[in-house]
Amino acid sequence: MFAWLKKKLRRQQLHESHVAPEQWERVEAQMPFLGFLDVHERRRLRLLALQFLSEKALHGAQDEVFGADEHLAIALQACLPILNLGLDYYRGWVEVIVYPGEFVVPRSIMDEDGVVHEYDDVISGEAWENGPVVLSWPQETDAEAGINVVIHEFVHKLDMLNGVASGQPPLHSGMSQVVWARAFSAAYEDFLTRLDADEETPLDPYAGEHPAEFFAVASEAFFVDPMRLFSVYPAVYRQLALFYRQEPIKPDRVKQDAAV
Repeated sequence: MFAWLKKKLRRQQLHESHVAPEQWERVEAQMPFLGFLDVHERRRLRLLALQFLSEKALHGAQDEVFGADEHLAIALQACLPILNLGLDYYRGWVEVIVYPGEFVVPRSIMDEDGVVHEYDDVISGEAWENGPVVLSWPQETDAEAGINVVIHEFVHKLDMLNGVASGQPPLHSGMSQVVWARAFSAAYEDFLTRLDADEETPLDPYAGEHPAEFFAVASEAFFVDPMRLFSVYPAVYRQLALFYRQEPIKPDRVKQDAAV
């Protein structure tokens, strides 16, 4: 009963929404990685983004006012990971807070001697369990480096569906937790080894902070520069393709590169 009513309300909200074709084109032109989607996927992403904007509240922090283009851009990127999962994967929270640039979060950490150190952490995004997603805008994005802060923070929300950000979101029926853990553990250990050796890393070095950050950074690359991820960590790419139910690299290209 309630699921039917929710779907009806979503359809009504979409019917009342109108975005001109030129606005879609203008906003999407900022995100070349959407080119990995076919025409039908692009249309479904637009509809999902409108659903997202009808159910989530986007607020500008520090009295900042963001326009319709910025709202659409955030929604499109936020919805890309759930394109084939559905908006219910973002259940349990409603707010997105957007800062005009990087923002400061007070932190505290206890060292081995039990002394608490307080400091200010300058960040560009953060996802709170059962709370909002906090973003900076303009966002930090670098397609060539596989970096996209919006995607990064929203996939943290998916990871948190298990109750904690661990680097393993709730897997679908038919997926193996053992295979997932094996793929990600091997890749994470390799990544840390590269960091310790001061090598140039194939992903954003921030991936080495924690397995949850490795998952988020790998997910960024999966959507923004999938060949980069596949070329170095193919097992991780395949697990993410199963989880997100998307294949940004054409299957014949994957088979061809795997055989080389």
